[in-house]
Amino acid sequence: MHAESHERDRDVASTATATATGDRPADGTGDGPADVTTAPERALGSRAPRFVKSSRTLHLSWQVGVFLVGLAVVAAGVAMLVLPGPGWVVIFGGMAIWATEFVWAQLVLRWTRRKVTEAAKKALDPKVRRRNIILTSVGLVIIAVLAGIYLWKFGLALPWTIDQ
Repeated sequence: MHAESHERDRDVASTATATATGDRPADGTGDGPADVTTAPERALGSRAPRFVKSSRTLHLSWQVGVFLVGLAVVAAGVAMLVLPGPGWVVIFGGMAIWATEFVWAQLVLRWTRRKVTEAAKKALDPKVRRRNIILTSVGLVIIAVLAGIYLWKFGLALPWTIDQ
């Protein structure tokens, strides 16, 4: 009885959340945006094994464990933003861990995926690519001119002295 109630609540939350965010619900009903994604989105909610969901205490313990593991991964990613390492990749990995159990993390990852896809499409637009190439070329010319002025004024001498 509890599992049926949980499934029904999840389906209602999935439909309501999808409608509020403009996404199509997982069952394909509703009035979402006309832009159809290539991969169908999974339903929102917990992805814990069935035996874990069968007991409220076990499911709550599972959620606490998932939250702590995700928090450790996100904290490591934040540390990698200032230390050597792939900080943003690790942060999104922690978010993906949270998304296995929490609807809010699933919504954040869907939003992020949608924005990255839009940015990739914009970056491949010929006008935007042309503009980026022109700006990069101008930047490289400015750097080359500044380097030429420095070499003309100071030569190849380093701006500091090293005594041995």
